Amino acid sequence: MKIAGRMRIRFILWTRCIFYIIVVKSGDEMTDIIVVGGGHAGVEAALACARLHKETILYTLHTDMIASMPCNPSIGGPAKGIVVREIDALGGEMGRAADATALQFKMLNTTKGPGVQCLRVQSDKIAYKKYMQKTLQKQEHLEIREMMVQKIFMEDGKIKGIVQEDGVIVECRALIITAGTFMSSLVMVGHEAIPSGPEEEPTTNDLSQSLRDAGITTFRLKTGTPARVKTDTIDFTKTQRQPGTESFVCFSYETKEIRPIERQYDCYLTYTTPLTHQIIRDNLTKSAMYSGLVKGVGPRYCPSIEDKLVRFADKQRHQIFLEPESEQLNTTYIQGFSTSMPYDVQERMVHSLPGLEHCEIEKYAYAIEYDAIDPLQCLPTLENKIVENLYTAGQINGTSGYEEAAAQGLMAAINACRKLDRKEPLILSRDEAYIGVMIDDLVTKGTNEPYRLLTSRAEYRLLLRHDNADTRLRTYGYETGLVSEEQYSAFQQKQRQIAELLEKLKNTRFTPRSSINEELIHKGSDPLSEGICAYDLIKRPDVHIEDLRSYIALDEDDEIIQRAQIEIKYEGYIKKARRDAQHLKQLEAHKLSKDIDYQNIEHLSLEARQKLAQVRPLTMGQASRISGVNPADIAVLAVYLEQQKRSPS
Repeated sequence: MKIAGRMRIRFILWTRCIFYIIVVKSGDEMTDIIVVGGGHAGVEAALACARLHKETILYTLHTDMIASMPCNPSIGGPAKGIVVREIDALGGEMGRAADATALQFKMLNTTKGPGVQCLRVQSDKIAYKKYMQKTLQKQEHLEIREMMVQKIFMEDGKIKGIVQEDGVIVECRALIITAGTFMSSLVMVGHEAIPSGPEEEPTTNDLSQSLRDAGITTFRLKTGTPARVKTDTIDFTKTQRQPGTESFVCFSYETKEIRPIERQYDCYLTYTTPLTHQIIRDNLTKSAMYSGLVKGVGPRYCPSIEDKLVRFADKQRHQIFLEPESEQLNTTYIQGFSTSMPYDVQERMVHSLPGLEHCEIEKYAYAIEYDAIDPLQCLPTLENKIVENLYTAGQINGTSGYEEAAAQGLMAAINACRKLDRKEPLILSRDEAYIGVMIDDLVTKGTNEPYRLLTSRAEYRLLLRHDNADTRLRTYGYETGLVSEEQYSAFQQKQRQIAELLEKLKNTRFTPRSSINEELIHKGSDPLSEGICAYDLIKRPDVHIEDLRSYIALDEDDEIIQRAQIEIKYEGYIKKARRDAQHLKQLEAHKLSKDIDYQNIEHLSLEARQKLAQVRPLTMGQASRISGVNPADIAVLAVYLEQQKRSPS
């Protein structure tokens, strides 16, 4: 229903048996999709919707804070770096922005297998947000509106639009909420709690209340951020230099140039000291975390420094990384040193670190508590189960991290657009993407703490590598419309080159008389006793494709050679992982009706009945991953489904 061009009254919400009456100012607005929140999830969601030709409005509190980095000034890291590659393969923007504005590129875990290698860049936080803001401003079909959203409104269980803080209703066909840590947020330092969002921005209490009024469950989470100190007051001679990676590495498949290694900024490593630990222990009750002020659950894998000392009391010291924030700022981020201690205690804590004895604190650390929704209320498309055409993405779904947020924003946008176009949703499986692992974990298992992606969460991490994100996801990006013909053609050409190189290696043979034996002996490898093809020779741990340049014409670039080498050396493990993943796909092929009455299925355990009824899994595969549903329950469910299939309708 569109709004008439005059003052009118609508009954919107029913809460505690009272009708709330909202006076709506004049206006007549309707759009395809509204995105609430200009963080990393909101940016990807808004860009994707607009690029898929949906008229989109992005609501943000301040346009100059869009895509800001209120916490760590970096993109990527373990698992997260692979997510950024996946975002890029699907047609998202984060990878391009990170490459264009990075201060340092560093490949992590290079001494380990390819399943855990990943990229992390130290970002210029000012340049990054300016890049994203410029990209949004020039995007067709997208309007940026600097306005707080107070409420959602719906009719017959379906989203109808939002209410602006000025009382104006704007209707939409789909709504994506990416409110981050701004819903009913409290900034806490010591015993003081201030209603505020990150970076001293305002918070909103009405939005999360309107979600609860719609029947959506919310709960409290907590996160925090370390202090920033003035860079020119640090004595780096007392720390350990951490340079970037000298070879060409990047996130985006479109990136051709990066900041040269000689112009990249260094990070530095220091450690907590016995004095640091003593100061923290002496003042533990002054921390918001331990004074009883904090009600929300904090992140297990990125705890505050006081939490580290309590949980890991046997550790003599903890690593602290000093990271530059921007070429335009004289500030350094103290990674691993988040706290909610009072300012005077923070001063002593920071000055107890080697190299920071005389530093000047530019911005103090704080904890922040906020409302999130229970992600079990989301479908794998990130659409809400209770309110149709309402999607949520990012920290509102209980996650932490810019990368997890951006990936959810992209997937929520893709699926919202596909639903409006009456197309099948895009749901990535656990063997296809870390994005699929994350969303499946959230909507199947839920979370009671800020969820962080880890390589250990993926059963098939050898399939989900940094190098092959395009092989896994580029076609999906093309089919959704976010990857252009030119980009897809370049991808297909790359795939052909990999296949041709593998075939070339299979067709090149060496005999015991070949001079390759001299090369093998020199490398400490056994000489050939019988004929062998180059493909099989490379399976030896000490033989690499580059070693064969004297015997094979290798015109391919380094990326193609590296991809082929990984496929060869890990062929057996990759085949096994694919076989295991095939079993998962068979379970996913068994669809489950939304109307199953789990309470009346005989022989199901009580916990399984409760969990299955709560999650409402879409497939047997999803049902098998629900916490509290054991293999015996899955067997019972399978028998029940077979009986239903055979029984006359």
